[in-house]
Amino acid sequence: MRTKGAILWGIDQEWSIEEIEIGDPVAGEVQIQLETAGMCHSDHHIVTGATPMPSFPVMGGHEGAGVITKLGPNVPADLQVGDHVVLSFIPACGRCPACVAGHMALCDLGMGLLSGQAVSDGTYRIQARGQNVIPMCLLGTFSPYMTVHHTSVVKIDPTIPFEVACLVGCGVPTGFGSATHMAQIGPGETAVVVGIGGVGLSALQGAVLSGASKVVAIDPNPWKREQAEKFGATHTYPSMGEALMPLMEATEGRMAEKVILTMGEMHGDYVEEGLLLTAKAGTLVITSMGRMDAFEVRMNNFLLSMLQKTVKGCIFGGGNARHDIPRLLRMYQAGQLNLDDMVTRSYSLEEVNQGYRDMLDGKNIRGIIKYTDADR
Repeated sequence: MRTKGAILWGIDQEWSIEEIEIGDPVAGEVQIQLETAGMCHSDHHIVTGATPMPSFPVMGGHEGAGVITKLGPNVPADLQVGDHVVLSFIPACGRCPACVAGHMALCDLGMGLLSGQAVSDGTYRIQARGQNVIPMCLLGTFSPYMTVHHTSVVKIDPTIPFEVACLVGCGVPTGFGSATHMAQIGPGETAVVVGIGGVGLSALQGAVLSGASKVVAIDPNPWKREQAEKFGATHTYPSMGEALMPLMEATEGRMAEKVILTMGEMHGDYVEEGLLLTAKAGTLVITSMGRMDAFEVRMNNFLLSMLQKTVKGCIFGGGNARHDIPRLLRMYQAGQLNLDDMVTRSYSLEEVNQGYRDMLDGKNIRGIIKYTDADR
């Protein structure tokens, strides 16, 4: 199939809209007509080189929602042509040791996420200018069509709008699960969320729905702090340093039982700042992504042990895509989870670079690409 997509040809370059060739599905694969794609900060980490790729070109996009148009052989019977689906940025086989132990976000299939080689047979599904293309997370949702293994596909209720459905493939379950699965925020606790983008607002909603009595949002952008208040934040501050003394006063010196770092790019100095906001026996969850070649972390080792604090890493909110994606969408349908207001602006495929400029300028909570016939 010939179509087009947003391709990255090297570090610090812009996304280029190219004609591409997408292969038909082989055993275990489906072909999907995408309707929307989320523009997540993680794709920008490829642009900066923070997430190193084995080679270029790379097809961007790892959040998407659409309709199955074609089935390869041996696809599970619960997936059929016409089904509305969301793409999970981590495939889940359900059989490897991690999946069997209940850690489907750590499925062994994830080892090939950045390789570009299809789960089914190790070949490439996308070509551009005669070269094999690596699709982000084996997906590549910055194209109106894709061929993908069924382990990355989650069927959803067809009444869910595609505009919000695409968000639950990564950002929403990552943030929400950071609060519920990883931090395990309890009723009456104080929770701090640092970084108010799509992941941060999802974590904030998770904290509110978990019954936190104080929900503190920290972000240098005044508009994002305003958005946090609309989503349930009880206190907002521009930085962790500026939140320190007010939080101490508000909690009578106890600080926050749970702190979640969800800023767009992680740096080692943020760990100590987050731990200063964390209560004795409290938990600091690091959801934010840093550079893969960064190894330095700053923290007070004495206070970490003497105050019995916990530091946790987090991917996909520590959840299970096949359980969490439908569950979060049911919460959206019930009016419990606000996804509509998380979508700040829609872009065409040709506007993908403008979308990322808006993200970096702090103008978006989450931008999405809406595909039309002009893109296909």
